Parts: sequence; C-alpha cells; structure tokens
Amino acid sequence: MAKMAEVSRRVMEVVIRSPGCDLEEVMNECPDLTWNQVFLEVDRLGRDGIVTLKFEGRGHYSVRPSERALRPS
Repeated sequence: MAKMAEVSRRVMEVVIRSPGCDLEEVMNECPDLTWNQVFLEVDRLGRDGIVTLKFEGRGHYSVRPSERALRPS
C-alpha cells in the first residue's frame, strides 16, 4: 500500500497536470491506488486549502489546484 506522502504527490501531479479534472480522472491516472486512498487524500488536500473541489452535479466533482499549491515554495 502506498504511503500518504506518495499518494499526495501522485494526486497532486494529476491535478496540476489536468486542472478541473474529476475524481474519476484522478482514479484512472492512479490505477494502483484504491478509491478510498484517492478520495481521502483529495478530501485532506481540500481541507488544507491545497486543492479546491467544485460540485458539477449528479455526484461529480472537479478538482483544481489552489493558488497556494501553484506558488513556488
């Protein structure tokens, strides 16, 4: 099972590469991660203000990196 830092890195790679992607796209880009791993990491990143989630309707959410995530460290 992937460690949390690895899950975070991989999820953020997808979100930065494809801003506005939906959770299904993140799942497709990380086939070795479970749905729970991806969902929990997107939830954590959203609570930390690193990504933003937008309800698109009928259970679909898009994921975008926040300005904070795009700023150089």
